[in-house]
Amino acid sequence: MLEQFGTSLFVANGPIVSFYGISYPTRMALAKLADGSVWVWSPVRLSEELFNEVQAIGPVRHIVSPNKIHHLFLQEWKDRWPEARMYAPPGLVRRIPTLDFDTELGDDPEAAWDTEIDQVIFHGSFAMEEVVFFHRPSSTAIFCDLIQRHPESQMTGWKGMLMRLDGLVGEKGSTPREWRASFTKRKRTRAALETVLGWNAECLLIAHGECVAHGASKIIETSLGWI
Repeated sequence: MLEQFGTSLFVANGPIVSFYGISYPTRMALAKLADGSVWVWSPVRLSEELFNEVQAIGPVRHIVSPNKIHHLFLQEWKDRWPEARMYAPPGLVRRIPTLDFDTELGDDPEAAWDTEIDQVIFHGSFAMEEVVFFHRPSSTAIFCDLIQRHPESQMTGWKGMLMRLDGLVGEKGSTPREWRASFTKRKRTRAALETVLGWNAECLLIAHGECVAHGASKIIETSLGWI
């Protein structure tokens, strides 16, 4: 189930999930850190096959949720790797108090991965803020829901039309309109975008839609032009 995306970076596709009646493909990422441990981003449902493949890479020590709606399978992973630390994005600790997080993520990367993975929070939304990461060894920017690039062939019917109106279909991609509207304090949002563009990422890894192997910075700039 795991596929190598870049140097020390892997992806796995999860099940299709329904969000407000629209079918969403899901994707997770994991990075093998220099100390041999594994950093897991937005984990999908953990099958026995996936568990074995992850174990072959290394012990999971960090389980990360990038925003407050990506939490469904965190506990499954924590149960299988109880020594792992679990990291919450802004707002998730209050939303799901039953999840036992070790800390809340900030704009500065945790010491456990600060030499390999950078991060920044897209602040400014009253609805939901997202933590975006940059995996330096593979020059990959990792976005969750802020950038969606659904394939044209899969977006049919009236639901596909709604996705197109939101700008979420095709090569450019974007952010859902209702979420864009919630960013009312965009000075901080623009600062986060400047940080991301400063990474000059070559690759783009996203949870929903098609990833990018080359020229990611330009696509990010275009997709988030609304900021």
